[in-house]
Amino acid sequence: MAFGWIDEQAELRRRAGLVRALRPRAADTPLLDLASNDYLGLARHPEVTEGAARAARTWGGGSTGSRLVTGTTELHAELERELAGFCGFEAALVFSSGYAANLAAVTALAPHGSRIVSDAGNHASLIDGCRLARGTTRVAAHADPDAVRKALDGHRGPAVAVSDTVFSVDGDAAPLTGLAAACREHGAGLVLDDAHGLGVLGDGGRGAPYAAGLAGADDVVVTVTLSKSLGSQGGAVLGPARVIEHLVNTARTFVFDTGLAPAAVGAALTALRLLRREPGRAARAGEAARELHCRLTAAGLEAVRPDAAVVSVRAPSPEQAVRWAADCRAAGLAVGCFRPPSVPDGVSRLRLTARADLSGAEIERAVRVIGETRP
Repeated sequence: MAFGWIDEQAELRRRAGLVRALRPRAADTPLLDLASNDYLGLARHPEVTEGAARAARTWGGGSTGSRLVTGTTELHAELERELAGFCGFEAALVFSSGYAANLAAVTALAPHGSRIVSDAGNHASLIDGCRLARGTTRVAAHADPDAVRKALDGHRGPAVAVSDTVFSVDGDAAPLTGLAAACREHGAGLVLDDAHGLGVLGDGGRGAPYAAGLAGADDVVVTVTLSKSLGSQGGAVLGPARVIEHLVNTARTFVFDTGLAPAAVGAALTALRLLRREPGRAARAGEAARELHCRLTAAGLEAVRPDAAVVSVRAPSPEQAVRWAADCRAAGLAVGCFRPPSVPDGVSRLRLTARADLSGAEIERAVRVIGETRP
């Protein structure tokens, strides 16, 4: 029978406690949200939603084509200029998603004969970029510059190391200066996914590479998402102008994909300008994460110390993690639930995201619910 193997796979997922399902949310919900990636609380900000609406009224509901045909508006170019300037890079290129941006950066910068060194804790989009690239990938131990050095040793062709700046599972930060030093010793490029750093780390939220002094370097390329701190949708690659020009001509997820919808561009541009005007939002997101971690550990829970705005709490098993998250939801708290294969170490956990607009009372409520529902 066609696709009969799907039933077998479904049964294996059920037995392992790894079944996933869509859960449509209403426009208004009483749940306290610690599950989304809206780190700065901008997704529903009146200025941001009006920016989206204004762009849709001006440019239409869709971009109407690929970026190289009709899908680039003046608004796209404006966002690229301001995003590059804010983060300290020479140029930027906007994609339809952060996932597409990562695929573009890795595949276009790792030609045949190249070596890619990928951190063991990297996001799935970076991993998929490595799989699709024509270069050969070596996986390096998590957050270990010496492991990157060893993986690059002896290679004489083009090379690039690929890493998240802040890892999405536990919220720990990569040793960026150490990674850059390891790459420079071997003449390799460095591609950094700053999805969880933009808007939270660096001066006024300019990102982890900016904070590490790597912004604008000719051997560093950074990808970002517009769907987290900027409360919109889409992604971008930042770097030297010649790298961005190379992506325009060679990155398949740019050349053959429909351009990002004007409403998303307008929302992201408005959010970026709001962040520039209110830089304290970035610091508040980090403060909320640290307070959340402090209260969780004080309550006897095993929580990982956050380097940005992600806080994870270890769970005994996938099944118990699912039940724990469901019990939290029933008690009025939305939390993320990460299980294999989303977690590289195989340890299931609740994943909490702190927001700049979280109050002390909301943090206290969240900790109380998590503690009362623990397995």
